[in-house]
Amino acid sequence: MTDSRKPLLEFENINKSFGGVHALKEVSLRIEQGTIHGLIGPNGAGKTTLFNVMTGMYQADAGKFWFDGEAISLKTSPQVLAKKGLARTFQNIRLFSEMTALENVMVGQHSQTKTGIIGAILRTPAAKREELMIRQEGLRLLQYVGLSEDVACRVARTLSYGDQRRLEIARALALKPRLLALDEPAAGMNPTETAQLKALIRRLHDDGMTIVLIEHDVSLMMRLCDRISVLDFGEKIADGTPEEIRCNERVIKAYLGTDTSSAGKGQQVVDGSSAG
Repeated sequence: MTDSRKPLLEFENINKSFGGVHALKEVSLRIEQGTIHGLIGPNGAGKTTLFNVMTGMYQADAGKFWFDGEAISLKTSPQVLAKKGLARTFQNIRLFSEMTALENVMVGQHSQTKTGIIGAILRTPAAKREELMIRQEGLRLLQYVGLSEDVACRVARTLSYGDQRRLEIARALALKPRLLALDEPAAGMNPTETAQLKALIRRLHDDGMTIVLIEHDVSLMMRLCDRISVLDFGEKIADGTPEEIRCNERVIKAYLGTDTSSAGKGQQVVDGSSAG
């Protein structure tokens, strides 16, 4: 059984600036193994910047970073972090639009192949066996995220928006991650697709995956997450259970943009029931 008290990822005093704009200011974060950890905050709060630092897309200006207890250089590339077990999806879907769904997932697995380019060119028996295993695993991952075998042969750009989102998750899973970072996976989804996504995230969690999740649907986050961290203007202003976040005055103020004497109104905003 996973020890939920053990941190899988830790940040300490992370700073990131773009010119004179401080996107992240002394942000510390602890993601425990086997949990769903949410990141919320108003637009421009620094959530995606933190994801980009976490996954090596951006280099932090200062701070410390550990993954599974190992100190990680702030200059570590996305490829190295992926090999260590950290995979992500993006706010804007990034698929190979002219490849089939299955080919997209198979590309995600090729970073772990052993036969190499020579074996692939010569079509050695070992390369053929590995290609078959990659194909079978790709089909399994598509089925896991709720995509049928019929979808596997379709070109990615022809899939519905919700199916493209699930395909991107399948491709991330092809990297065999220990931590999966999902950047606004429900963005643009209809209620049915959102419910299916929620069920998939729950399944991933039940199967032992550690998940970090950015999402503007705060009510979804309150139902899904074990813990939530809140960013505002690049600073972490709160960290706790959904219930603790729901009642936090600084969080309510950040979402309303002003002080309010109406606790009920503030709670509705944090719950997502009246957010604009």
